[in-house]
Order: sequence, then structure tokens, then C-alpha cells
Amino acid sequence: MLGVDRDSKGEQHVLELQVLAGDPSAEEIAAVTVVLLSGSGADVAGEVPAPVSRWRASAIPGAAGRPGPGAWRASALPAQR
Repeated sequence: MLGVDRDSKGEQHVLELQVLAGDPSAEEIAAVTVVLLSGSGADVAGEVPAPVSRWRASAIPGAAGRPGPGAWRASALPAQR
């Protein structure tokens, strides 16, 4: 068994890994399992990331950081082209 996945309705689906040819070692199967789970977006640990507040400055598109050195003086000067 590779893992358990939940769809948008909250239903669980079991993901299976089947070896069709060859005789892979346990380490090779573990490596393939890690690669497949990391690429699929499956939540291995079962942890849900904390939501990000939309009021944070980093969440607002186009929000500038703090003014840099000389910004006050540069705001009064004509635009440089």
C-alpha cells in the first residue's frame, strides 16, 4: 500500500504500488514511494498547513515593503528615465 488520499468530498482512496517486473530491494521501493508521494501532492503526514491571513502585507499583491535609503528625497525629484 502506498498511502491514503482524500478527495474533495473527504472520501478516502487507497493508493497502491505494484511491482510488475524485476526484483527491487526494499530501499528501491522506499525511494520510488517517496518520489511518487512527493510529486502527487498527497499529504503524507496528515497535517494541514495553517491558513495565511489575507491581511498580512505579504499576502497583498503589489504591496511594497518599507521605503529604502533616500526614498523621501527621491519622491520629490523628477522621474529618471
